[in-house]
Amino acid sequence: MRSLFVGSLNYDAEDQDLIDLFSEAGTVKRAKVITDRETGRSKGFGFVDMSSKDEMDQAIKLFDGYELLGRVIVVNYAKERDERRPQERR
Repeated sequence: MRSLFVGSLNYDAEDQDLIDLFSEAGTVKRAKVITDRETGRSKGFGFVDMSSKDEMDQAIKLFDGYELLGRVIVVNYAKERDERRPQERR
């Protein structure tokens, strides 16, 4: 099962905010706001896993362009790791 990417999140958004919102479209299996390892601060995006593709489609329909905590969020299918562009080594 692929995940949904949720971008442009308010930096105060937490996992529970995603669970609360996306549960309106179906069963949320997992929701995670991605944080910086060193600071613990949100990076402004996260991922949501739902029970079915139909629920994921419904979530995109309902929440892409939705205002959450004062910011308009972007919701779409997350790219698989091998589909993302290679990261530069530091």
